[in-house]
Amino acid sequence: MFEQFTDAARRVVVLAQEQARERGADRIGSEHLLLGLCQAADTGGAALLAARGVTLAAVEQDLGAAEGPDLPDRRALASVGIDLDEVRERVEDAFGPGALENTRAAGFRRRRRGGHIPFDRDAKKVLELALREAVRRGDRSLGTEHVLLGMLHRETGRAGTVLHARGLTLAEM
Repeated sequence: MFEQFTDAARRVVVLAQEQARERGADRIGSEHLLLGLCQAADTGGAALLAARGVTLAAVEQDLGAAEGPDLPDRRALASVGIDLDEVRERVEDAFGPGALENTRAAGFRRRRRGGHIPFDRDAKKVLELALREAVRRGDRSLGTEHVLLGMLHRETGRAGTVLHARGLTLAEM
């Protein structure tokens, strides 16, 4: 499949892998492809996004807002009878001092130094739909604009959600 990608589209995939790695993700999601596309500013797909106000900073903000805060507010938990200090104490009694320090809640994520990070279902769907768009249009190669079109289809995960929330639709492109 990747042999049909233009150099720019391949670069988007590499940038998506880097985005996933930097965020400690176990898989490359459609959101990582979107971030990679925005990061590849000198490409057709990124230009189409930028013309509609969709920039790397805007997407990062949208994705961050969708995730919400990492930990619930201490007062909110206390209002339902949960004391975070007591929870920490009990966990450390059971599992040893610092047991919570290497958890995702504490901000720890497994970091892959190199190597392959697999695509999740949504990212695979985006790339499959991008290939279909290229074939449907009679194009001989798959470019960044096809990747963008793939993201605009329904059920393409977080990338599609962000783009649709910003008013971008497949019909518009």
